[in-house]
Amino acid sequence: MAAQSDSRDIRIERVYDAPVSAVWEAWTDPALVAQWWGPRGFSLTTHSKDLRAGGTWRYTMHGPDGKDWPNITTYHVVEPYKKLVYDHGATEHTPPLFRVTVTFEEVDGKTKMVMISTFATPEAARETAKMIKRVGGTSTWDRLDEHLAQTRSGKERFVINRTFEAPIERVFEHWTDAALLAKWLAPAGATVRFVRSDIRVGASALFAMTSPHGITHVRSEYLAIERPRRVVYAQQFVDEHEKLAAAPGADVWPATLLVTVLLAEETADRTRVTVTCEPYGATSDAELRAFVHERTGMTLGWTGSFDALEEMVERG
Repeated sequence: MAAQSDSRDIRIERVYDAPVSAVWEAWTDPALVAQWWGPRGFSLTTHSKDLRAGGTWRYTMHGPDGKDWPNITTYHVVEPYKKLVYDHGATEHTPPLFRVTVTFEEVDGKTKMVMISTFATPEAARETAKMIKRVGGTSTWDRLDEHLAQTRSGKERFVINRTFEAPIERVFEHWTDAALLAKWLAPAGATVRFVRSDIRVGASALFAMTSPHGITHVRSEYLAIERPRRVVYAQQFVDEHEKLAAAPGADVWPATLLVTVLLAEETADRTRVTVTCEPYGATSDAELRAFVHERTGMTLGWTGSFDALEEMVERG
């Protein structure tokens, strides 16, 4: 997500490992859209949907605090599998907040989605961008990624994205230099100290994280490092002797998570980072349910880490 200081637009770009037809159906089928639309913790009720130019989609978003958010979307352009243009944020008594243009493009068998929300003024765009960041609104598009993956392969995963106003090489360095990684990796309210910082393929790193739960040790075995676009590692909670240990605050949790970090240049000075976590190896049904249930908590944890990373990479 990015709102430039002199622009009326907020731009969100995603690449989904699914054909355009699947992404389009997820956007336009009320039964499918109910499975992912809205920030983490929100649910959706569609009252009516008339997908055509001049038609409306009337729905209510239900917040985790019990508050309802009614919405009337009015479509202006509907080009199946290519483009949607609509007004967002209207109610029976208030006008729309902004206009949205979404395009869907096939790229190497995947779908590139570009979503541009246009406001009346640059000030309105900036304030809304701040609000979206504060409430985790971009997690909507992470939830879409998770939905598409589950539909395609049956696998459950956690996805989170953040766009940083910094070149890709600088952002990549903060994922592979332990001295830099230790300064931002911990969630808000926690700190990280590396016990072993062997960040290379075939090796592993071990860090101690101090948080309200106490001291937790985490081991990361690096499976792939492709500068400056990809880092893959298998992560486990362990004790100080590197024997498997319980996850902090969780009675049941997968023993190993596979973490994939992808970096992509949106512009020369803007980098999008996509982090995907999924259970790795033998996983019980109870562990899988715990993983799915904890996706909201993982969003909060990674958001705090990304906030710290953002401050580091954007100040140069």
